[in-house]
Amino acid sequence: MTPPRRQRRPPRHLPPPPPQEAKPQSGGEPPPKNPERLYTIAGSGEGGRAELDLVTLVVARSAPPPAASPEQTAVLRLCTAPLSVAELSAYLRLPFSAMTVVITELIAAEQVQARAPIVRQALPDRSLLEAVMHGLQRL
Repeated sequence: MTPPRRQRRPPRHLPPPPPQEAKPQSGGEPPPKNPERLYTIAGSGEGGRAELDLVTLVVARSAPPPAASPEQTAVLRLCTAPLSVAELSAYLRLPFSAMTVVITELIAAEQVQARAPIVRQALPDRSLLEAVMHGLQRL
């Protein structure tokens, strides 16, 4: 025998939701969705963009100038060692499309250098494999 199911009664009136307090962003919380901010970063979309991929490596060539935007300053400070566009996008919590605009502006100002990642050959050299095989056979 199964117990009867109880149904909850809807509340007579709902209290208004408490106002949300401004909390500092911690590392685990997603950033607020603000399309106006992304538009100010990305601009109107006029002009060309650099051919960037998610794995394109970006390296700073100079220190951030005083007139740089906060995003540009952050990119220049992070890129003292090579970082991919995907890593920069994650660190700055910006979408890839907005990151490409920021990096394109920095490339045009010659403040960063973008380069394709080192691609390994699909197949190793046959003579190298034969040399390794003969060396293992002699053991």
